[in-house]
Amino acid sequence: MTDTRTLTGDEVVAQVSALVEEIFERLKPVLAAAETLLAEPGGAGSGTLRGIRPQVLEALGGLVIGAGFVSAPHVLSDQEFGFEWWTTTGSDQVPEQLFISLDPESPNFLDYTRQSWFTVPRDSGRRHINGPYVDYLCTDEYTLTFTLPVYRDGSFAGVVGADVYVREFERTVSRRLRSLGRHAALLNAQGRVIVSNSVRQATGSLVRDVDVPAWWTAGAEPLTMSGGATLRRCGDSPIALLVSV
Repeated sequence: MTDTRTLTGDEVVAQVSALVEEIFERLKPVLAAAETLLAEPGGAGSGTLRGIRPQVLEALGGLVIGAGFVSAPHVLSDQEFGFEWWTTTGSDQVPEQLFISLDPESPNFLDYTRQSWFTVPRDSGRRHINGPYVDYLCTDEYTLTFTLPVYRDGSFAGVVGADVYVREFERTVSRRLRSLGRHAALLNAQGRVIVSNSVRQATGSLVRDVDVPAWWTAGAEPLTMSGGATLRRCGDSPIALLVSV
């Protein structure tokens, strides 16, 4: 039976919050495995990263199409950088390991320590959602990357993360957005549109009617603007629901 109710913003917020929590929940075993590995006597080397592979592969599924651990510089005992990441982007859905150049002397070197999915958890100590962005490294599609900081002896040691296609995230929440009966969009903390129910607010576009970064910095309390539009945070996630008149 089709649900024909006009859903409220509360229900959209609840659904988005639950989706986000489900994704971060998938990362908790990966986080525990990474911190256990790094705490072993003598430290962890690049070869021992495969020890967290079972938890990484277990994290794949549902909306999660990529997952893994990325170390902070000089955390591993035998090389400066470390990257253990697996994806299910192929048509056969068989997990494949993603390899990147970790050699700073290589022209293909990817300095991931400058990527916001790495720097925000490092600098804030909090979980982060990066995107939407086009993932030229892996999928060539609009992607969201969810990351959590990893610690060793109280010091930042890297991140664990999960990739989600924006189109799959949109497919999951689009019906509820449409059911609001008003223009509505989910925004990241920088004010970029993740998904919306309006062709005027394309994925990746920047909302300029309200200073979303300043709103986040001020505490992200529910906001009703002079024209009647509302802005509210979705649970504990760095995603906001903007509903316009």
